[in-house]
Amino acid sequence: MNGPRPFPARRVRLFLLGYALLWAVALPLVLAYLWWRGRRDRLYARHLGERFGVYTGALPRSVWVHAVSLGELRSAVPLIRALLDRGDRVVTTHFTPAGRREALAVFAGDIAAGRLCPVWVPLEYDWVYRRFFRAFRPVCGLVMEIEIWPRMIASAHRQGVPLFMCNAQYPLKSLERDRARAPIRAELMTGFAGAFVKSDLQAARFAGVGVKNIEVTGELRFDQPIPDAQLQAGRRARAWLGAATRPVVALASVVEGEDALFITAIGAARAAHAAAGLMPPLFIYIPRAPERFGAVARLLAQAGLATLRRSDGFDAGLAPVGTPPGPVDVLLGDSLGEMYAYLAMSDRVVVGGGFTPGGSHNISEALSLGKPVMTGPDIHTIEYPAMEALAAGVLTLLKDAEALRAALAPDHPPDPPADRIATFFALHSGAVTKTLAALDRRLTSR
Repeated sequence: MNGPRPFPARRVRLFLLGYALLWAVALPLVLAYLWWRGRRDRLYARHLGERFGVYTGALPRSVWVHAVSLGELRSAVPLIRALLDRGDRVVTTHFTPAGRREALAVFAGDIAAGRLCPVWVPLEYDWVYRRFFRAFRPVCGLVMEIEIWPRMIASAHRQGVPLFMCNAQYPLKSLERDRARAPIRAELMTGFAGAFVKSDLQAARFAGVGVKNIEVTGELRFDQPIPDAQLQAGRRARAWLGAATRPVVALASVVEGEDALFITAIGAARAAHAAAGLMPPLFIYIPRAPERFGAVARLLAQAGLATLRRSDGFDAGLAPVGTPPGPVDVLLGDSLGEMYAYLAMSDRVVVGGGFTPGGSHNISEALSLGKPVMTGPDIHTIEYPAMEALAAGVLTLLKDAEALRAALAPDHPPDPPADRIATFFALHSGAVTKTLAALDRRLTSR
């Protein structure tokens, strides 16, 4: 049985004191922020009591999964499903509406049956976390990816709730920043009861800052269930758009700051195909953030691209509406939770984010469907599995706008064969089983 953990150290206690004072002063600003965001997305302003530890229902003795937003929840889906299938009850906490909506959609049946409860994450006050712990009495907490919420960590430690990092990685940029400017962040990590990490490299990095009880469990996104209905709908949509024999390229999870780059690349690709006497590709443009759908539609129109919005061309079940449209240059994916449908339509995928300092987004979904995948040069956010995918020759790194244009040209470099992608994906699957086994070992050993 593990002895008492030397947490929090004096420096951490002093930091937490200042952090508490800051949050006490900032409460009006936090409420104003939620109200302001609620003007654009009403869910921000709903269930406000949950942010203060007031709940209309609770699931005592639950496994607590903290998935702050959409990406974290999606990575947690296969693990949550496995927990539910073995009889555990689950409470999920979120900060953004996107994560909560995804939980409501994916686990609707389990919520109705009283097996899962999605709520807002408590605000960063110890007294709010005490209410949360009284309501749900979690057997443990799993914080998806790397989310350092100081009060969450300290309150869980104080209340004896074992809190684990899950599907965790410590990007090199974050490690270097913490060493140079924010050592307290690394010290806070020692308050976790352990970490379930994506690779041996990540294990070494976490161990280097003092995190204990580290186990390598892989990437949960490689175990995501693939919705066959979306695959079928995507293939039907491609045929309806008249693109059965036309190349289709998905620009997935494009973030603010990349639109000019991608729209210029679309124009260059169309011109290059026309000059070669070839039919230009159909581009599927999928913004990362739903609040950008309208702005992106306007940018595409300003560029003279014939654009069909998914919301205009298809019903809620992705069935086409009306007669096939005329020639379409771009299908704008203005929906959430349908990435597999868009990828199923595509021959090749460029994942966004990598052309900005924020870093690239998830490449595993494209790999799971055997699609050749490319992204920009900044991959610190997906260091695993990007480094392994590069070594295996199943990921192409595009260093700049010129490389992006070359990748979309008719004579682009050859894509990796589908069997190589499938082999890589199979080798890196199985994270759910490994994570459950690691969790059970750690809880048993306490």
